[in-house]
Amino acid sequence: MKKTILTLAAAIGLFACQSQKSKVSETETSKNMEISNKEKVVALLTSLETGDQKPVSYINPNKYIQHNLAVEDGLAGFGKVIANAPEGGFKANVVRAFQDGDFVVTHTEYDFFGPQIGFDIFRFEDGLIVEHWDNLQEVAVETASGRSQTDGPTKIKDLNKTAANKELIKGFVKDVLMGENPAKVTDYISTESYAQHNPAVADGLEGLGAAIQGMADAGTPMVYTKNHFLFGEGDFVFTASEGQFLGKLTAFYDLFRIEDGKIVEHWDTVEEIPAKETWANQNGKF
Repeated sequence: MKKTILTLAAAIGLFACQSQKSKVSETETSKNMEISNKEKVVALLTSLETGDQKPVSYINPNKYIQHNLAVEDGLAGFGKVIANAPEGGFKANVVRAFQDGDFVVTHTEYDFFGPQIGFDIFRFEDGLIVEHWDNLQEVAVETASGRSQTDGPTKIKDLNKTAANKELIKGFVKDVLMGENPAKVTDYISTESYAQHNPAVADGLEGLGAAIQGMADAGTPMVYTKNHFLFGEGDFVFTASEGQFLGKLTAFYDLFRIEDGKIVEHWDTVEEIPAKETWANQNGKF
């Protein structure tokens, strides 16, 4: 495994060096457009484990804006991460992936210097990846609901309801998560079935209410202050927001599944945003 990771790192380095001399060829760009952007992203993440060199070509070598604040900007920064893989290499199992315009969102089980759950966002231009955001959280040994952080439906359905479902979550973020009208929670979340994958929250509205009350009683409320992204495909809608948790600046990535106009399932990752002086790039978390 270590050998395949080093081979991939070498391929990234070679690809990056060659790109300084010339732009991506029209032939290569044409080949990259033969598969969907979603498929390119899945192949790229899977290559972290397999060492496959081909998916590196899905990244624009002349423009790759990195928002993981622990990783240097550009393709060279991505290559450094690969080159410093731990013994045994990385693991990456993409559980869910969906596409909204030029953006692809993935929900992945990683072993990336330890088991983690990650949401990644990739932005494309002309068939190539030009920007990346992510949010990572350690895998929980036990969860309040008994569910894992990734299990549940993965197949996308109700494509004709994408716009309506995105509008529903837009309202939920404004009214409930950002606190403009929290009493409207039952307008958004199903009162009959609500499966929860946040490790600290039990299923159902009662579980959500108990978790919110518990945080308030402890003086550590979870506060959403700004929504940065809202993407959806069919019955899945994803949001990326910032706020405060445990008194620290925090990024909240949330994924919702909608049935018959109500939220019936929720997955998330919560990650502290580090102090600016520690950042490996200056692009910001969002």
